[in-house]
Amino acid sequence: MTEKEILTEEKIAEAAREVFIEKGMDGARMQEIADKAGINKSLLHYYFRTKEKLFAFIFLKLILRIGDRLGSLMQEGVSIENKVKGFVDLYIDILLKNPFLPNFILNEVTRNPEAIFEGFAAAKIEPQKFFAPLENQLKAEGYNIDPRDFVINTLSMVIFPIAGRPILERIVFNGDKKAYKDYILSRKKSIVEFVMFALEGYKKLETRV
Repeated sequence: MTEKEILTEEKIAEAAREVFIEKGMDGARMQEIADKAGINKSLLHYYFRTKEKLFAFIFLKLILRIGDRLGSLMQEGVSIENKVKGFVDLYIDILLKNPFLPNFILNEVTRNPEAIFEGFAAAKIEPQKFFAPLENQLKAEGYNIDPRDFVINTLSMVIFPIAGRPILERIVFNGDKKAYKDYILSRKKSIVEFVMFALEGYKKLETRV
C-alpha cells in the first residue's frame, strides 16, 4: 500500500472507532463512518466492503496491541505485582477508548466464534504459553493459586465496570460521565491493591492447581 492509502485506512479506522463507540455495532452506518472520515461511501467500500470487515480490522489492531504488551509483561524478571499493574493499566486504557469491545467479543463468541479465535491467533495470544511460566512464578513467590483463576479474576474486575457502563454511569453516578471515568481510572490502583491483598491469603492455603 502507498503512504496515502495507509493514511486513508487509518483515518477510516479512527472514524469507525468513534462511530462504533457512539452507536454500537448494530447502530453504526457506513455512510456515517464515511462522512466522519471525510470520504465518499464508495471509497469506504473500496477499503472495507462491509461494516463487519471494518470492525474486524479495528478489532485485530486492538488484539495485536494487547498481544505485544502481554508478551512483555510475561517476561522473566517482572514481579507478580508489576504484572498485575501492567495488566490492569493495559486493559483499562484500551477499554476506556474502546468500550464496545467487551460486548462485541461476547456477541461474536455466540455469532461467529471462529472470527474471534482467528483474531487471537493472528495476535499470537496463546494463554497456555502464559499459564505455565506464570504458575511457576506464583509458586516461587509463595502464592498457591491456579494461574487461570489469577488471570480470569483480575480481568473480570477490569471488564465488568466498563461493559456495564450504561447502567453504572446512570444509576451509580447519576449520569455524571466524568465521575464515572474518574472512578474507572481510580480502579487502576484499587484493583492492584485488592489482587495483591487477596494473593497474600493464598500463601496460607495448600496448592489448588
